[in-house]
Amino acid sequence: MAHKLLLVALFCFLNNDVFAQSEYKVMAVGFYNCENLFDTIHDARKKDEDFTPNGSYHYTSEVYKQKLHNIATVFQKLGTDVTPDGAAIVGMAEVENDQVLKDLVEQPELKGRHYKYVWFYTPDERGISTAMIYSPKYLKILTETPIHVPTEKLPAKRTTRDILHVYGILAGDTVHILVNHWPSKFGGEASSEAGRKLAATMVKNTVDTILQQNPESKILIMGDFNDNPTSDGIVNVINAKAEKSDVGLTDIYNPWIKMYKKGLGTENYHEEWNLIDQIMISGSLLKNDNNKWKYYKHEIYSRDFLINRLGRNKGLPHRSFTMAHTWDNGYSDHFPVLMYLVEKK
Repeated sequence: MAHKLLLVALFCFLNNDVFAQSEYKVMAVGFYNCENLFDTIHDARKKDEDFTPNGSYHYTSEVYKQKLHNIATVFQKLGTDVTPDGAAIVGMAEVENDQVLKDLVEQPELKGRHYKYVWFYTPDERGISTAMIYSPKYLKILTETPIHVPTEKLPAKRTTRDILHVYGILAGDTVHILVNHWPSKFGGEASSEAGRKLAATMVKNTVDTILQQNPESKILIMGDFNDNPTSDGIVNVINAKAEKSDVGLTDIYNPWIKMYKKGLGTENYHEEWNLIDQIMISGSLLKNDNNKWKYYKHEIYSRDFLINRLGRNKGLPHRSFTMAHTWDNGYSDHFPVLMYLVEKK
């Protein structure tokens, strides 16, 4: 009897996604820090000299082409375990400009999906921005806006990335998407915390404005927050909640809090896993009674091909370059994250 029950449980587990797809439409939404997706040309407005042929990374055209191929390979595979269309939307961090996005979506791995992209120049001192690629099959953009995070007014006076705000129709349902890359912990966690809390405040203000206009608005908040899900900025400023039962229509749900408490992460620093890449949602993507798009599940996309298999970095994300700035034919120092939404057929 026990053996029979085990087989039934195993069958249900293995067919979870098959069952979902038989009764529901499934859509994948992702986020990926692409780790220095630069072109090879120096931009006088940016500190991008390291990523030029004569720079410290010896970033030649050949390296750039391989970097594009590697990132395109990741995007090609994202979400295909659940939906053959792959990811409908992928938010991005560490993108230099729109030229690299144009080159990326034209890669053979992605060209057939006809991805489009959104990007704005931002004043980050490293010259990197947030961006987003999306499938026009799923998303029609109505507005796109950069939201400035005025960290230059803080004592450290360091500029950072703008938040990318995209509003559109996602497979028949309106949605707001906020793509973030909050200030890093350069100079120490305590001294840099003010910048991340300021970014969190900008997110909170934007979300509040959206929800005041329509409490049923569907919002996706994604990004590299350079803060774990239990940080002050996420838990207390954005007021993200870990338990579904605590989430009301105008609250924010963060399913990554529980995952982080289990010791899982997307990035490893000094042998400690951090889950700084996250996708949060408004309550109407968790609870609605109209059979429209809602949360199904989420995952850290840590597939074997993205994992370093050799040396001291075994088990960690296979990054593009070694610490000595030697090209290692990798992908990124972060794992991507995915969230799946479902809608009743």
